[in-house]
Amino acid sequence: MQGSPALPGCAESPISMPIRRLPPETVNRIAAGEVVERPASAIKELVDNAIDASATRIEVEAHGGGLTRIMVADDGCGMSAEELPVAIERHATSKLAPDDEGLWDLLRIHTMGFRGEALPSIGSVARLQISSRAKGQREAWSILVEGGRVDDVAPAAFAGDHGTRIEVRDLFYATPARLKFMKSERAEAQAITEELKRQAMAHESVGFSLDIDGRRILRLPPEHPGPQGRLARLAAVLGRDFQDNALEIDQVRDGVRLSGFAGLPTYNRGNAAHQYLFVNDRPVRDRLLQGALRAAYADFLARDRHPSAALYVTLDPTEVDINVHPAKAEVRFRDPSLVRGLIVGALRHALAGAGHRASTTTAAQALDSIRPQSVFPGYQPGPSPAGFSAWREGGWTPPTQRPMNLPGLSDVSARHEARPEEAYQTLGGGLGGGFGGGVADAVREAAYGGYDAPPTVAYPGQDQGPTQPFDPIDFPLGAARAQVHETYIVSQTRDGVVIVDQHAAHERLVYERMKHEMEAGGVARQALLLPEVVELDPAEAERVVARAEELSALGLVLESFGPGAVLVRETPALLGKADAAGLVRDIADDLAENGQALALKERLEEVCSTMACHGSVRAGRRLAAAEMNALLREMEATPHSGQCNHGRPTYVELKLSDIEKLFGRR
Repeated sequence: MQGSPALPGCAESPISMPIRRLPPETVNRIAAGEVVERPASAIKELVDNAIDASATRIEVEAHGGGLTRIMVADDGCGMSAEELPVAIERHATSKLAPDDEGLWDLLRIHTMGFRGEALPSIGSVARLQISSRAKGQREAWSILVEGGRVDDVAPAAFAGDHGTRIEVRDLFYATPARLKFMKSERAEAQAITEELKRQAMAHESVGFSLDIDGRRILRLPPEHPGPQGRLARLAAVLGRDFQDNALEIDQVRDGVRLSGFAGLPTYNRGNAAHQYLFVNDRPVRDRLLQGALRAAYADFLARDRHPSAALYVTLDPTEVDINVHPAKAEVRFRDPSLVRGLIVGALRHALAGAGHRASTTTAAQALDSIRPQSVFPGYQPGPSPAGFSAWREGGWTPPTQRPMNLPGLSDVSARHEARPEEAYQTLGGGLGGGFGGGVADAVREAAYGGYDAPPTVAYPGQDQGPTQPFDPIDFPLGAARAQVHETYIVSQTRDGVVIVDQHAAHERLVYERMKHEMEAGGVARQALLLPEVVELDPAEAERVVARAEELSALGLVLESFGPGAVLVRETPALLGKADAAGLVRDIADDLAENGQALALKERLEEVCSTMACHGSVRAGRRLAAAEMNALLREMEATPHSGQCNHGRPTYVELKLSDIEKLFGRR
């Protein structure tokens, strides 16, 4: 067009630009931008190669956040002098081989690496030196690559019997513009640590060590293959508390196996940093995991709390595509709904099997918050050879200079436990509502383990001698001894003390009963006087209508109303006057993000939780001994009773040894 300015480098239009073949050095630098995003990416590629070489020990060193120097050494099979020049060629790899028909199958991948891009990419932007001794050979060889320039293979000194040592210096020196996008050395060092932790969790039978700037960061010896070795490795990486509060997962469905460990709901975190997914022993990042964990724990955690989990998916390589990301950090499942359903179902099964168990960290947190306080404020007793005996015998008095009478110390105990029927009458049915069948029988069953009354125990050698009441101290939550501030139940176990929040505990029991009734009888629905039309994106409307049967079981009845719209006819009665349009849009968002309609389930569960809160034993309610014991027994028999509806613990258990430490007896 006349008057149009010519584009720089073009004679007339962009179409007239000649097509040029890029030189290999430029091609490698372009690939390096995808494969080697930062120092941690380079280390990941080198560690993958070491694992593929059957290494049992991998040593990693980094200086200057990995930008100054990286060293990765392994005891794998090593490379010969003939293989070294080929290893640094683009798309040269030992991981792939043609089949009998000469075809190269990219779907049946059994190794960590397979692209053949890592070494040439790193060599094109850094100073790369590879030293290696092949297994069974006496000589070691090395090759040097600087900014894409390759030197000849030369003899090298190598300490091990076999293996490979790779040293990377001045990463991205050949592409200075890339250095501007690097974060601080501290941030890059943290990324390296996290990457090596993920690799260590994926391969428990391989030993790992990491030094950063001369400081020892990780020392992880090889563990035995299998669940116990894997849990030991997870404990070394995530902390001993994870091991003490982890539930083992092992489920198989349609050829897909899910194994690993997930934390108890009360062992939660403020972020999702401790959520890991491994597919065929490959660490990956996938939104599927976060959505599945959210669905599995939605009934136990507040939305701002996150569970900890390390889950391992094993399936046929043809059922997952790992060739969808240059760094192999993402995968694509052939049947993602199968994998997601397996994760959700396995986690819920494990959580149900945990029963009333709560995390061990609650006791540590309670002990940390306890501070010794003086019995008499403002008084500091001086040294006395008689010690406490002097006080007991009148040897000293508090600052008032008057003997102090502490009432109750010399009184005879007037402890009385009401019979179960009295307990139920006193409680007014509030606690008994959690039981089925005859309420009095149920309370008796819960309080005394099936006896009609507190059983008596005869002493040996006596026909009709003195008896003592049965004490349920050997139950998991022990025997109720007292109620403190009309809010907390204190019970005694054989080796410690349990403190129960009566309102939170009973709220959970009522909530579980309501959920069971809802599942057994379906969700009651209320018809709208005027059906409501909800406008959606056509794809969203199609997804929602496809789940119409599932939503109907939850009380939401809808149907298609032309392209991009749905017609809502009935809503769950529990929700009262519900915002149908907002509910359907939230469901559409959940289906797009997680593949499951979580919004409706969460709203129903939230209503049940609110109703359970109002229908449970409140704080400030004085309970009889049988009522307290009945609550403890029902907690033991009810899954998930160890945490309230928001993931907080319903009880704290203090071992006798912990209490003795508080008073300096240990």
